[in-house]
Amino acid sequence: MKSRITHYILYTIAAVALMTAAACKGRTKAASDADTIALAAAPAFNADSAMAYVEAQCAFGPRVPGSDAHKACGDWIAERFRSIGCQVGEHNTTVTGYNGNNMPCRNIQARLNPEASDRILLTAHWDSRAWADHDANAANHHIPVVAANDGASGVAVMLEIARAAAEAGLSYGIDFVCFDAEDQGTPEWADNNDDDDFWCLGSKSWAEQAFALGYQARFAVNLDMVGGRGARFAMEGFSRRYASTLVDMVWHLAHQIGYSEYFPLSEGGYVTDDHLPVNTIAHIPAIDIIAHHEGSDSSFGPTWHTTADTPDAIDPKVMEAVGQTMLQLIYNDN
Repeated sequence: MKSRITHYILYTIAAVALMTAAACKGRTKAASDADTIALAAAPAFNADSAMAYVEAQCAFGPRVPGSDAHKACGDWIAERFRSIGCQVGEHNTTVTGYNGNNMPCRNIQARLNPEASDRILLTAHWDSRAWADHDANAANHHIPVVAANDGASGVAVMLEIARAAAEAGLSYGIDFVCFDAEDQGTPEWADNNDDDDFWCLGSKSWAEQAFALGYQARFAVNLDMVGGRGARFAMEGFSRRYASTLVDMVWHLAHQIGYSEYFPLSEGGYVTDDHLPVNTIAHIPAIDIIAHHEGSDSSFGPTWHTTADTPDAIDPKVMEAVGQTMLQLIYNDN
């Protein structure tokens, strides 16, 4: 859930230290401000391809869980990963919304190099918010969001990463998970709009199952709102708490390959998002790459939870900055 900045401590200091140490056990190493990281050859991220993926998702309409558009787009996402060469599966369950109603939850999972035991995890949510409850026009507050940025952009970047990595080859495995029911939390106009319990429902359920099954990955990166015009990506607080080594590596790689404009070396707020259940339930060190707009009505940008969150508000260069940085991270760890 992204409408509240939270500051509570979820784990003891000892547990946090243990998880941060776990992030250092892979090939990713810490980077100080003075470090120059040796760059591996990485495939190019095609921003036009990612933009086409955004448009294709939005063409189905708002992907609110239980809707026809939701089912059709979910089928399309699964088929796109399959056509790239991924092994595709699903984690299907039922979750309960803020109003006590049940809704279907479909977490779509795609595995590149499924036979590899050494794996990393990339995630994003694919559902659309059912209410444009942050829209400046109150008449729009009960209209569902098209969710070009807040949903489709993260999935689009993952699809293009999967395509590029499958084509270039990779020595280890990547798991891509498209989380459902991330954005169905309590609307701002509801009486109990300060309730944090009904956000990130898909990732919570997925993380519980992953932990029960003994799933392991060296680290995870969640991509959320990674295409909006004017987006910048500050270092999110929970990411620093649970996986500071990975945060340092990602931001320094972004600077070295020419995307310092998009990844300022500045601190962001603490955001409750899908990386949090991955950290606290699945116990996989995870970070959040999420837009942070200074001086805006919302730190998540002007289209957040509004009817303006359409493909017209997407900047392919922003998706390129995120996607190319992710590919550099992946191939530096290859």
